[in-house]
Amino acid sequence: MINEETKKAELEELLPILEKIRGRHTELVSVYIPADYDVNATQRQLEAEKSTAKNIKSTATRKNVTEALEKIVRFLKEFKRTPANGMAIFCGNISEVEGQQDLQLWSVEPIQPLKTRLYRCDKEFVLDALKEQLEIKEVYGLLVMDRKEATIGMLIGKRIEVLQKMTSGVPSKVRAGGQCLSPDSWVSLNNKNKDIINLKINDKIRCLNFKSNKIVFTKVKNKWETIKKRILEIVVGDRESIICSLDHTFFKKVEFNIKEIIARDLKIEDVLICSNNNNNLLELKIINIKEENGNFKLIDIETEEGNFFANGILVHNSSQRFHRITEGLTKEFYKRIADEMKKIFSENKKLKGILIGGPIPTKDEFMDGKYLPTPLQTKVIGVRDIGDSDESGLKELVGKSQDILSQQESIMERKILENFFDTLGSKPDKAAYEYKDVKRALEMGAVDTLILSKKLKKEVSKELIKLAENISSKIEIVSTETTEGEQFFNIGGIGAILRFKV
Repeated sequence: MINEETKKAELEELLPILEKIRGRHTELVSVYIPADYDVNATQRQLEAEKSTAKNIKSTATRKNVTEALEKIVRFLKEFKRTPANGMAIFCGNISEVEGQQDLQLWSVEPIQPLKTRLYRCDKEFVLDALKEQLEIKEVYGLLVMDRKEATIGMLIGKRIEVLQKMTSGVPSKVRAGGQCLSPDSWVSLNNKNKDIINLKINDKIRCLNFKSNKIVFTKVKNKWETIKKRILEIVVGDRESIICSLDHTFFKKVEFNIKEIIARDLKIEDVLICSNNNNNLLELKIINIKEENGNFKLIDIETEEGNFFANGILVHNSSQRFHRITEGLTKEFYKRIADEMKKIFSENKKLKGILIGGPIPTKDEFMDGKYLPTPLQTKVIGVRDIGDSDESGLKELVGKSQDILSQQESIMERKILENFFDTLGSKPDKAAYEYKDVKRALEMGAVDTLILSKKLKKEVSKELIKLAENISSKIEIVSTETTEGEQFFNIGGIGAILRFKV
């Protein structure tokens, strides 16, 4: 019985040959016999077609078609029954010289059961049904991502194809975003006030705990300087003013709620949350706003609580705001990734599953947020921790998903070759890889599995396959598209795992 890999290899070799052939007229004969169809019935049909062919006006075409049909009928008489998967036969005059005849016949048993019954004379052979059997039946969508970039790819057979690369625009570090105050702005420590320029990391300054609505102390986590060309001076009540960048965030009282608002959007009469020296909360109106242009050195800080009082006015923690901005950019990026995945994969009928990889928080955020449309969400068959978000990440993702892709072609090929190399290393008397040794083992009936590279010379492959079929050996045909396949070809492209020592 011919191994499926052998059938595939034969078909891959034959189709390019047949595709190139062109007849001068409609004299190339294609015959498809479905699985389980009576081969004798096909012979009778072709005998009847010989009578029809007599009506062809062109003498040369009539002669070529008739003789092609006779050749096919003679060939079919060698079969008592149709092969398990059916049969495809191609016959015709392939001579390139007018008036000369070179009548050739090819036959092949398909990889999968043939469902098509066909007889046709044309200028070229009918090959579509066989081509479909060679096409990859299953593909897998791939996504590797972090907050800065993402790469979408596809696993097609053993080949990883990069389909789309994307970047988010999310800053790599959440640092100062421009929410800055004048260096002489003061903050309150336990028992004294200090200008913001003199603050040190880990100093504890006053802030508001929104849950308890009480003034507490928060630790300074970070501090940095920046230059701004535009500033605002905001005066509240009759007691205090503050100088800040245009995008610094304040807390505005709106009826019974507190709303965050950027300095440039503030207006006179807006009410801000403030405090006095007795740690009492106040609500003070803005009585004046003045803008200045120039080059101004400003100070920015980050606190644990996310806010602090400067000059008695409650202001937002810079990094907290930019954390929200970053979160917003990240969510938009996730949406763009999902939209691109939808465009690429939604209409792909061969898509068997989707694999997603990335750092622990990122990929989980993407999945938990359900950004993918439901049909694609249900296709996700694996999520893996991956370090890279580029093409190398795609390779790592496939490598770490071997348990999921155990039946996928590239993984199966690697397993076959890994088993061979392991046997060769640990039990060298149960493996062979040189032509003469493998052939001898086949002739002795000692080969359990014969492994051949697709790049091996065809005449050598055919010789060894025939010997293997005679002793019911398992036959594996491997490519050179994987590292293991290339290594195997480099040692000769022939290998065998033995049933017993030779």
